[in-house]
Amino acid sequence: MKTDREFASELIELALKKGADQAEVYIKSSRNLSLEVKDQTIDAIESSLSFGYSLRVIQDKRLGFSYSTSADEIESVVKSATETAKWADMDEYLDLPNPPSLPPESFRDKKRSAGIEVFDSDSADIKEDEAIKYVLSIEKAARDFDSRIKKTRKASGIFNSGEILILNSKGVDISYPYTKYTAQVMTVAEENGESQMGWDFEGSRFLKDISFEGVGKNAAKRAVQLLGSRKIKTIKAPVLLDNSVVSEFLGVFASSLSAESVQKGRSLLKDRLGQKVISSNINLFDNGLIPRRLGTRPFDDEGVPTSEKVLIREGTLQGFLYNTYTAKKDGVNSTGNAVRGGYTGLPSVGITNLYLKSVSDSDGIPFKNLLSSLNKGLYITEAMGIHTANPISGEFSIGVSGLWVETGEVKFPVKEAVISGDILSLFGKIEAFGDDLRFYGNIGTPSLLIGAIDISA
Repeated sequence: MKTDREFASELIELALKKGADQAEVYIKSSRNLSLEVKDQTIDAIESSLSFGYSLRVIQDKRLGFSYSTSADEIESVVKSATETAKWADMDEYLDLPNPPSLPPESFRDKKRSAGIEVFDSDSADIKEDEAIKYVLSIEKAARDFDSRIKKTRKASGIFNSGEILILNSKGVDISYPYTKYTAQVMTVAEENGESQMGWDFEGSRFLKDISFEGVGKNAAKRAVQLLGSRKIKTIKAPVLLDNSVVSEFLGVFASSLSAESVQKGRSLLKDRLGQKVISSNINLFDNGLIPRRLGTRPFDDEGVPTSEKVLIREGTLQGFLYNTYTAKKDGVNSTGNAVRGGYTGLPSVGITNLYLKSVSDSDGIPFKNLLSSLNKGLYITEAMGIHTANPISGEFSIGVSGLWVETGEVKFPVKEAVISGDILSLFGKIEAFGDDLRFYGNIGTPSLLIGAIDISA
């Protein structure tokens, strides 16, 4: 087979000959290894090599799209994309990005991707036996942490490597290799007929950044500390949100930062640009250039360079995230936030690495001091159903569990409590940040101390 770039060029050339005004080829090849263990034996294993490509064309202001996993289907892919365009609705905002204003050699020799560390050359070709040892260590660490850990569920690891190439008829010509590693587990602690669950996760572009044993221990700790849980009476009190819980809230909030959501009227931030929307203590960034993070990449999925964006400064909304289409619709430039689920889909708008920081730019308050500052309140370590929060209004009503704190000391674990409200009001009540900023996937948050809210029994 020809090299990917020659193959992509041939696709572009043929599409233009067939009547396309603009054409883009997206190619993704990957090596995927996923493992799951149970009782120190392999419960599931999946290993695969994959290759796929898509062709996007714009013809008479109409969109056409097709994809395949076979290089031999080049003519049928071009025909399908150009024929589809003939029947699509006209859209004046359809466009492909221009080449980035970076030296051409930085695309082809991979200097840009190497500079921001998205490819772990030492572990890209990890052997199956070695990967198995890593995943087994998750479960073993959980079991060794406490004898009350009786079960583990989904003790798993994912080890991925691959390369992405994007070529378009306007001159975009980029490619970069990548790696991705994740570890997670759900543990079950049992005592006196009661059972509690705990979960943990880590992910990075570099294998050595992940503590597989740490994931097991953290999940076990989360489960064990909830044993002996009791209900509390309805009360209005401050809450300390664990960074894992904050990341889930921020994940729901992220959809409102997409220009696509705003343009469709599905964002709680619509018509709020330049207004104070959350606590003045908060800065919110989206940054695709943080070394080694899962959301880090030199270019977005249209070939636009990624960058750091301040979305909220001192609680005031500064801007939204754009791909090429939504940017043209608003008369602005793309922010480098085009994302695809793979070669089978068209680019939409999404985050790279989204994270909260204190306005003071400090590292935050040591977590133990944050906890001890609670005179009477709930440290929420688990929340159920945050994903059900209304993305347009931000309203939520969710079950939570955690640890009841009085005069800075943990008194007992809490179960079956409920908190409700809306995300903007919740983030508006932030009083302090912890020093424990942590990324869950591509969302980074510290623990947050929230002013008094209603906690229902």
